Amino acid sequence: MLRTFSKGGIHPAENKLTSTKEIKRLETPKMVYVPISQHIGIPSEIVVVKKEKVAIGQVIARSAGFVSANIHSPVAGIVTKIDKIFDCRGYQIQCIVIKTDAKDPSNFEDIVYPLKKKITLPPQEILKYITDSGIVGLGGATFPTHVKLNVNEDKKLDHIIINGVECEPYLTADHRLMLERADEILIGIKILLHALHIGKAIIGIENNKKNAITLFKKLTKNEEGISVVALAVKYPQGGEKQLVKAILNREVPKNGLPIDVGVIVHNVGTIYAIYQAVQHNKPLIERVVTVTGKKLKNPSNFWVKIGTPVSDLLEAVGGVPEDTRKILNGGPMMGKAIKKLNTPITKGTSGIILLSDDESHRGESTSCIRCGQCVYVCPMGLEPHLLMNLTEKHLWEKTCAEDIMTCIECGSCSYVCPSHRPLLDYIRFGKKLTNECKTK
Repeated sequence: MLRTFSKGGIHPAENKLTSTKEIKRLETPKMVYVPISQHIGIPSEIVVVKKEKVAIGQVIARSAGFVSANIHSPVAGIVTKIDKIFDCRGYQIQCIVIKTDAKDPSNFEDIVYPLKKKITLPPQEILKYITDSGIVGLGGATFPTHVKLNVNEDKKLDHIIINGVECEPYLTADHRLMLERADEILIGIKILLHALHIGKAIIGIENNKKNAITLFKKLTKNEEGISVVALAVKYPQGGEKQLVKAILNREVPKNGLPIDVGVIVHNVGTIYAIYQAVQHNKPLIERVVTVTGKKLKNPSNFWVKIGTPVSDLLEAVGGVPEDTRKILNGGPMMGKAIKKLNTPITKGTSGIILLSDDESHRGESTSCIRCGQCVYVCPMGLEPHLLMNLTEKHLWEKTCAEDIMTCIECGSCSYVCPSHRPLLDYIRFGKKLTNECKTK
C-alpha cells in the first residue's frame, strides 16, 4: 500500500497540463524588478545605487540578519532605480530595477554546466556557499536554507527528506526538474548528507509521477543510504509535517519543526540550487516556473530569471485568453491573485496559473450548516468554521487558544465547504491580526 499522512486531506482535480512539457529557457527580459524581500525573515539590505553597473550573479542586496538571504543580480546591466512595486499579494514592496545590457553577451548565453560528481568541499565550506548563494526553500515557503541547516548540537538529526511531491494542482515545475536534472539532484542530496554528517535520505514522490519514481529508483539502486518512497496522491502532502508523517510515521509537535523529530525537509528545487551553488558557484538567480491554464494556447515550463515581469511569461505562452478572470502566483489551492502584470517572478514563484471565469467563480456564501466537512479534511486537526467565526468577531485571545497560528493555509476547508464560506480568507486575516496582538 502506498504511504500517506493520516489526518485530513483531499484530492482535487490534478490538471497537470504541462507534465510532458520540457523546460524551456525564457528569453532574457529587457528589465528586471528584483524585490529585496524574497524570503521569510528580515528584508535584505540594498548594497547598490542608482546608475551603478552590475554583473550577473553580483550581490545587490545583502542578508540583513540570521533569518535573511543574499539577493543577486540575474542580469548584467544598469540599476535604473530603487523603487516600489506590487507583489503577488497586492502589497507594495521595495525592489531594485535593472535594465539589461543588450550588448553584454553574458545575458544571452545558455550555459550548460558539466555534471560535477566529486564533492571536494568540507562541510563548513558547503554551508558557506549555500549561505552566500542566497538559497531559500523553493517549494513556496522561502525559508532561508542556511538557517534550516544550522542544526543545534542538542538536536539529533538522522534523516533528510527530499520533497518531490508537488501536490498542488496544475504545477509541474518540480516534476520536470526531477526528470531533466535527476543526476544533479542526486549529487545535491549527497552534498547535504556530507555537510550534515548523516547517512540517510529519502526522496518522497507522489504516485502520479511514475516516471520520476522509476528514474530515481534506478539512480539510487546502488546508493547506500538514499532511497525513494512512492506516496499516495493526496493534498496537502507537500506540507513538511504531512510529509514526515507519511514517510517516517513521525508526528511533528504542534508548534514544532521536523528537526524536533530528527528530520530536515528540502524541496527538490532547493536541492538542485544547492548543487549549482556548491559545485559551480552559481547563486540563486533563476528557477523553474510553470505557466499554465486550460485556455492557454501553449502552457509551458520555463527557466526564468528572478525579477522577470509576469507579463513576459504570459507573452511567451500566447497571451492572456479573453475569458481569463484570475491570474494566480502559485497553485490554485494556496496561490494568491496577481494585481498587476508587471509583478516580478521571485524565488518563491513556482507557477503562474490563468483561470477562466467559470473556474474562478465562487458560489454565494451562505450560513454554515454544521456539516463538519472542514474539520474532517483539515490536516492540522483544527476547526476552520470556528476560527472563521472567532475572526469575524475579533476574538483574538480565543483564536490563539484554538491554535489558529498552526494553520498551514492549504485551503482544503474552503475547497469542501458546501456553503461556500471563505474560510481560508478569514483564517489568513485572523492569523495576521492574532500575531500582531501577540507581539504587542
